[in-house]
Amino acid sequence: MRRLCDHSEGTSVLEIITYPHPTLRYRSKPIQRVDNELRQIVAKMFELMYEAKGIGLAANQVDLPLRLFVCNLTAEPNPAEEHVFINPVIDRPRGSEEGEEGCLSLPGLYAPVVRPATVRVKAYDLAGTLFDADVDGLFGRVIQHETDHLDGVLFIDRLTEMRRHDVAGALGEFELEFRSRREQGGIGSDEQILARLAEWEARYC
Repeated sequence: MRRLCDHSEGTSVLEIITYPHPTLRYRSKPIQRVDNELRQIVAKMFELMYEAKGIGLAANQVDLPLRLFVCNLTAEPNPAEEHVFINPVIDRPRGSEEGEEGCLSLPGLYAPVVRPATVRVKAYDLAGTLFDADVDGLFGRVIQHETDHLDGVLFIDRLTEMRRHDVAGALGEFELEFRSRREQGGIGSDEQILARLAEWEARYC
């Protein structure tokens, strides 16, 4: 089993992956156990999120197939504002509103996305405490955005056809960079990635 310090091909530490890395399209499996290594992963995810000036980060975005995400709307280190969502389930969507979204796996790309104005979310934290609440505003949008990640869905998938056309050039640049990194050996093959994700699932799911 690869440890946190040896988590992927050619990478010595956990890092944020970018579009179109295959793990971003992988549907995460529910977590069945929490151990010290998982707590270290969560701590590192917060660290990476803050370094990137983000307010949410899903496990898929650090190349892990685990159904969890972290968020902090202040984007500043503060345990009182930090939230960990394990095995989130969203239902009861109500209303509709548009808001601009970005993604740490698509750095520099922003576009308006229409989402339900309010949803009910149920999830557990690292201590096993259940979070069950109706959420709206920015908090609700982040929760929906990050839960999408866990299902292999990116915010660009929710754009209108016109907006998708607007970002096509930027997406093409991400794709070229990805192919270049893979050709240089910095990213493993799809088969290697899937095999490693299966190892993580065997450990935690």
